[in-house]
Amino acid sequence: MYGYSGDKQAYLRRLRRIEGQVRGLQRMVEEDAYCIDVLTQVSAVTRALQAVALGLLEDHVGHCVADAVSTGGPEADEKIKEATAAIARLVRS
Repeated sequence: MYGYSGDKQAYLRRLRRIEGQVRGLQRMVEEDAYCIDVLTQVSAVTRALQAVALGLLEDHVGHCVADAVSTGGPEADEKIKEATAAIARLVRS
């Protein structure tokens, strides 16, 4: 079981909402909406995805990494490296 399992339905609702926002962006471009309006919506979608990513990261650290650390050994080191790499990717995006 993964860290986000308890919140799976909430994540799915948020991702469906984001999917709808992206479809709205497609319509805006198809309908030649004003550039700034499109960019504003792109920013909103980006923030929404970042919020999902941060929630998943928090769940991962609180569950998967914490479990591995409590067990110890090479798996703990691997989970910490994995989480650090995920944080680095999020910071760069």
